[in-house]
Amino acid sequence: MKPLVEITNLVKYFDIGSNQRVHAVDDVSFSIYPKEVVGLVGESGSGKSTLGKTLLGLHDKTSGSISFAGKQLPQRYQAKDFRAMAPKMQMIFQDPYSSLNPRMTVGEIIAEGLRLQPELSTSDVQERVLHWLSLVGLSPVHQSRYPHEFSGGQRQRIGIARALILQPEFVVCDEPISALDVSVQAQVVNLLGELTQDLGLTLLFIAHDLSMVRYISDRMAVMYLGALVEVGSSSEVFFDPKHPYTETLIASNPEADPEHERRRPSTTIQGEIPSPVNVPAGCRFANRCPQAMAHCSSITPPLKPVSSEPQAAKTPRLVACHLYD
Repeated sequence: MKPLVEITNLVKYFDIGSNQRVHAVDDVSFSIYPKEVVGLVGESGSGKSTLGKTLLGLHDKTSGSISFAGKQLPQRYQAKDFRAMAPKMQMIFQDPYSSLNPRMTVGEIIAEGLRLQPELSTSDVQERVLHWLSLVGLSPVHQSRYPHEFSGGQRQRIGIARALILQPEFVVCDEPISALDVSVQAQVVNLLGELTQDLGLTLLFIAHDLSMVRYISDRMAVMYLGALVEVGSSSEVFFDPKHPYTETLIASNPEADPEHERRRPSTTIQGEIPSPVNVPAGCRFANRCPQAMAHCSSITPPLKPVSSEPQAAKTPRLVACHLYD
């Protein structure tokens, strides 16, 4: 099976003056296959959201390439590129409070993308808006209301309807549950799971909650300081992490049992995250890794297969660590 989205040596730097750059995404390569859900996890500042926005052209690429359905996407998007790709690739944003225009009604927000499609009549647009309000668990009367009249969970449902009404093939979910209460998080994730199955969507699901990512995704990719350090099936990565950073990240995930959680020893990662402006040589996790060796600080480990077992073509176990040389 050919990948739907293929990322090759993607780099995104932000210039901050004085000849300095923030290395937000640094030489990332991986593929996402049709109808697959890939979870992208890592600490805040690891580059997850920047990667997602660069995939959709919201950030210009510094270098590297991105292809969709075998077609290479432009380095810098123009208005015509956004119009062409909007029905194919969409994004559900992290903050349901700032991602919706407060001056537009819910009906106008959800219909905005459809109104850019000239072949649809006003009645067709209205019919689809009502259909999608129902699909995401809202009422037709909500279309005349404004975003400030809704709760966080309802706003995120509006954002989901806005993204999916164009029936895209690929959706980037940029931490869509991080601003919501725990009970609402489960509702939104279940809604996304149902829509993914019904519509045959392909998702890049960005989140901090590793348990939630394991629940919803087929594969999991772990990102640290702009680079991928581990990729594999969600169950493998969650229950048998290979990279020392992934091990600590999994260990720091809260336990469901509060008694067990209280008795569990602290798993705080020691040391400071290196500056993304002055990225150290070698392994980026070396200064915080309890298993670091002398050459870890000078030689950058490549992301490579670590298992000799036969794997499906789209689910190799990849780790960037000298422990597996």
